Amino acid sequence: QVQLVQSGGGMVQAGGSLRLSCAASGRTFSDYAMGWFRQAPGKVREFVASITWSGGSTYYADSVKGRFTISRDNAKNTAYLQMNSLKPEDTAVYYCAAAGRRIPIEVMQTGVVNYWGQGTQVTVSS
Repeated sequence: QVQLVQSGGGMVQAGGSLRLSCAASGRTFSDYAMGWFRQAPGKVREFVASITWSGGSTYYADSVKGRFTISRDNAKNTAYLQMNSLKPEDTAVYYCAAAGRRIPIEVMQTGVVNYWGQGTQVTVSS
């Protein structure tokens, strides 16, 4: 079992930045690819970004490409999502996720995930 505990988030004006963190415990962190998803009110949960177990490759949704950066620190058992140039349409509850390292990070966008974080609210005001 893997526990994912998220931190960060909050409220920011459009054009601002936020960083989300996702601390993992319970199993070897490097056994898992990591990802971020988000769910806006009244909408389905959507993929944001994913990263391989080593951090060597990343994959992004078109809507955040060039603005968001996913990263991880295996020594700290933590994944991050740096969000820059935030827009009001980025407002959502953000969830981190872990998937077995054999799962291609492009496949994570379909929701193939083993564990979820608790979610954290990000609100971008115009």
